[in-house]
Amino acid sequence: MAMVKMSPDVFSCSDDQGNMDIEIDLPGVEKESIEFKMVEDGFFIRAKREETGVEYVGTYAFCCPVIPEKAVAKYSNGKLIVTAPYREAPDTVDVKID
Repeated sequence: MAMVKMSPDVFSCSDDQGNMDIEIDLPGVEKESIEFKMVEDGFFIRAKREETGVEYVGTYAFCCPVIPEKAVAKYSNGKLIVTAPYREAPDTVDVKID
């Protein structure tokens, strides 16, 4: 069976402690089949769901650099949750919306 490549659903946001939180939906994937690599400005994910022939794969960029060596990842119930501290606290500017 040929693998069908799909982009996983990804959600990311900043928390109140200066971290980037990332949630990646990988339904039906076994933890052992997940490949996750992170650099300071983004990450790569690949996860195979052999019984259905689906491969989730994608490369994503961050808005602000993180410290990948301090990232923590947990996988449970088809969701990979990763937390990585920002290298520096990002400066934000309020943008007026008309």
